[in-house]
Amino acid sequence: MLTEAERQTLQGWASRRRTAQGLARRARMVLWCADGLTNTAVAAELGITRDTVGKWRTRFIRDRYAGLGDEPRPGAPRRITDAQVEQVVVRTLEEVPEGATHWSKRELARQMGISATSVHRIWRAFGPKPWLAEDFKISTDPFLIEKIRDVVGLYLAPPQKAAVFSVDELGRAGARHHSE
Repeated sequence: MLTEAERQTLQGWASRRRTAQGLARRARMVLWCADGLTNTAVAAELGITRDTVGKWRTRFIRDRYAGLGDEPRPGAPRRITDAQVEQVVVRTLEEVPEGATHWSKRELARQMGISATSVHRIWRAFGPKPWLAEDFKISTDPFLIEKIRDVVGLYLAPPQKAAVFSVDELGRAGARHHSE
């Protein structure tokens, strides 16, 4: 038997578009059973087994609303806390390791005391991509000024019959041919 309040709540769960589909289906099962349908009839209507209907019906009778929720899944418990996940994302977006332009997953994992695989999973889940430059970054190369002078000098006053090649950090090459 359902109270009027339980019936209204279950009807809301069964019909609301934002309700998780599993919970909506379980609410429908309980409602139809409360309306007098057998487990077999409800199972046929939903395309599931009557044992599944019986399971959710029994859990609702025993635990009411709480019985319709998902139980914890089997497997090893999480070893990384929500705070650690947050710290990985914050450090990735707001800090830069000394002597580098961005974090590598191995370096961040070492500093955080977690595995590189865990850092990779967090990055994949939350989307930060520290290797993509979103703004201008100064190189940490100690010979940067000398290299700039050499490159600019080649472009401004190239030797006769010289070919100047430019290669960026991604390995793509472009060439300019200067000849007189």
